Amino acid sequence: MDSARAAALHAALGRPGSAPQAGDALPPFWHWLYFWDAQPPEMLGRDGHPKLGQFLPDVGLPRRMWAGGRLSFRVPVALGAPAWKRSTITSVTQKEGRSGPLAFVTARHEIRDAGAATAIVEEQDIVYREDPAPDASAPRVDQAPTDERRRVRWSANPALLFRYSALTFNGHRIHYDLDYCREVEGYPGLVVHGPLLATLMLELASTLSPNPIANFAFRARSPVFHTEMFEICAKPLFDGATGDLSLWVRAEDGRLAMTGEAAFIEPV
Repeated sequence: MDSARAAALHAALGRPGSAPQAGDALPPFWHWLYFWDAQPPEMLGRDGHPKLGQFLPDVGLPRRMWAGGRLSFRVPVALGAPAWKRSTITSVTQKEGRSGPLAFVTARHEIRDAGAATAIVEEQDIVYREDPAPDASAPRVDQAPTDERRRVRWSANPALLFRYSALTFNGHRIHYDLDYCREVEGYPGLVVHGPLLATLMLELASTLSPNPIANFAFRARSPVFHTEMFEICAKPLFDGATGDLSLWVRAEDGRLAMTGEAAFIEPV
């Protein structure tokens, strides 16, 4: 687990203090900097991702979005030490939505440390859909809560999106190709990565408790684009409680972009 990658993300996020070094624990959700699936150009799809039908199944729908996930952080992953990941497809479901046919794929990722202990278990939800119709109306979006106890304001600037794409070896063109976003996928701007938003929620959560994060679940609700500011928000999950957190991402116009819940390891 190359500490240089973690140090690079530390710099990209503008985190205070010294960068992570060999021997330090990998911060939560930073495992997406590792275990790249580097495919040659002929094995990529039109969107820059590896073609469907290799690991992810070909469901006959072209647009790919990260819908959410659930993570369990069991033991720390040490930088500078070996680790391995095993990925499996656990479910494929197809249904008809308001916008047309949809396919939901869940992948399970299990990361083990040098001692073969299970360190991280992640279930990743991916949704596939058709290209948007030229006359398609904008989808309905919910407004985000405004009762947060803490919030951090971020800019979804293209430099951050490029650096995160590079560090995760993510070739998905929605994050860096503005013409592709507008002309093919129907987005008004570059899309902020779902795992980047989830990482920022966990960054805030980690500052609000002295205990390590044990479990985290999140769901994408609407995209965030490079043209806007957004806020990472948090409050106790239960009124008056100081433990588990409710988290969400609020876009510049107030719409709800992502929701999440974080639970912490209780001290012995």
